[in-house]
Amino acid sequence: MNIAIGYILSIGCIFGAYIMHGGNMQVVLHALPLECMAILGGALGGFIVNNQNSTLKAVLKSFGPLLKGSKYSKARYMEMLAMLYEILQKVRKEGLMSIEKDVEEPHTSALFQKYPNVGHDHHMVEFITDYLRMMVSGNLNAHEIEALMDNEIDTHHQEGHSPVAAVARLAGALPAFGIVAAVLGVVNTMGSVGQPPAVLGGMIGSALVGTFLGILLAYGVVEPLGGLMEQKLEEGTKEFQVVKTVLLASMQGYAPQVAIEFGRKVLYSTMRPTFGELEAHVKKK
Repeated sequence: MNIAIGYILSIGCIFGAYIMHGGNMQVVLHALPLECMAILGGALGGFIVNNQNSTLKAVLKSFGPLLKGSKYSKARYMEMLAMLYEILQKVRKEGLMSIEKDVEEPHTSALFQKYPNVGHDHHMVEFITDYLRMMVSGNLNAHEIEALMDNEIDTHHQEGHSPVAAVARLAGALPAFGIVAAVLGVVNTMGSVGQPPAVLGGMIGSALVGTFLGILLAYGVVEPLGGLMEQKLEEGTKEFQVVKTVLLASMQGYAPQVAIEFGRKVLYSTMRPTFGELEAHVKKK
């Protein structure tokens, strides 16, 4: 919804100002098809050459979530912290071996299924169970597990940043392709110098549409998408950091209630539940 509103506002104001200044939309509309073909075709070809297949697939896959609202809400974080609290409480009361079956078979575990928003998130469940399994094995200390977590989170962030960087490069290239289209238009105009001034003026105007269109597509369409993709990535990374903080606090001997408080403090202020809200939610569960 925000994407549609933003694009309508941006493009509407730009062309609205042009029309209010007395601009002739007929010139723009006449040049638009061929200029779009040159700019978008050239940019798409360069984009394909510039990226591996895995990156191209990641870019296409990332467009779906952009059209939806963020799944990372205060309610989701409260559910995640409540789930971690219940896991750690079970460990505290019954020992680490009590969660072995939950860790090995999370998709059939009543503990994970009790929290569907997080329990059905494959990547998050895998991250949690991998490190709970290490805790159960007892072969690694807190510092070693923290290093492993940091490496995995960094890898996740780098992998998620690949499509963001690809879109950013595309946005940076579009103005140049706009200039290429404009230069071709000028070349075409120079080959028609014998035409009347009115005809030449229209041809020059059509050529300049290429420069305008390349800049508009770069900074008004593609770059905002890249920025939104980056924000989505940061939200996903934040959730892993919360889990890391809670599990490490537990390994260092803190009680479950204190460990999830450590995790709560990692959250952005806009998504962070208050101490009272989290406590009430945990007790309700």
